[in-house]
Amino acid sequence: MLRARILENKLSSLYKAGKIVGGVYLGRGQEAVSASLGTSLIQGTDFFAPLIRDQAGRTAFGEPLIDCTRTYLGSVLGPMRGRDGNIHRGRPSMGMPAMISHLGAQVPVVAGMLFAKRLQGTLAGRVGATCIGDGATSTGAFHEGINLAAIEKLPLVVVVANNQFAYSTPNSRQFACVDLIEKARGYGIGGFSVDGTDLLASASVISEAVRRAREGGGPQMVVARLLRLSGHGEHDDGSYVTTDIRSGHYGRDCIEVAMRQLVENGFASVDEIIKWQEQIVEEVQRAVAQAQQEPVPDPYHEDWTALATRFPLSQPITPSNAQ
Repeated sequence: MLRARILENKLSSLYKAGKIVGGVYLGRGQEAVSASLGTSLIQGTDFFAPLIRDQAGRTAFGEPLIDCTRTYLGSVLGPMRGRDGNIHRGRPSMGMPAMISHLGAQVPVVAGMLFAKRLQGTLAGRVGATCIGDGATSTGAFHEGINLAAIEKLPLVVVVANNQFAYSTPNSRQFACVDLIEKARGYGIGGFSVDGTDLLASASVISEAVRRAREGGGPQMVVARLLRLSGHGEHDDGSYVTTDIRSGHYGRDCIEVAMRQLVENGFASVDEIIKWQEQIVEEVQRAVAQAQQEPVPDPYHEDWTALATRFPLSQPITPSNAQ
């Protein structure tokens, strides 16, 4: 959680300094949920399709910091080789498909990957998971993926981070059911509800959902109640979030809650946590510095772009060389 928060704070600074092309979307307030999911999965066995607020889950699942900084800074040595948007990175070979969209699209992707493993006879013991926002539960892709997984009883875990807003649309304008967990009942799958600002609760509930899926219990949905502690992206000030919501229970910072829990339960001391932070700051600085020194893609020397050519662009294009 700390590694994700410190890394994303740095990404925010780089974006505001004009060093990052494209958008920056942070997971502030969602780290407890995301990290709990990432740590519950087994790298090399399970599939994890993280979304734009899942840096904590990515880190927990084994993604190195350099993959993130290389992608955001456009390095050709990154997982997407500087060729794709900065939020679409993935490592399919390690069970982490590149993100398509945060609007529920990863649900059918993971369901399809699990179904393919069943056809290959290698599904036993595997789990596929993704973490979506509340707004994604209103999309067709979400419905089709969940419905397929439910019918086929696939070991799919979908964590819904109900941050109370789909961009700027509040829950009251998104769905008519009292609680999103009712959707799990509608699909006939397992359902859990948890306070997403509480690390210990999130870790307990999400790991149980993963266990049930792994042991043949079919799809599981976890609805985590929390609040996005930043705008939709760094371009958005989040002014539509009212003061009463910000000051309410779910407006608390899950990292501050986690720190108290660690200290109160004797898992770590304040000094240890401070030391972790200092070490992570150094790790992040090294990863950023390394990515900044690496080459970025040159569209005039790539063979995959529409601009690729075997002659200098200064040479006029004529009917004889246009093809």
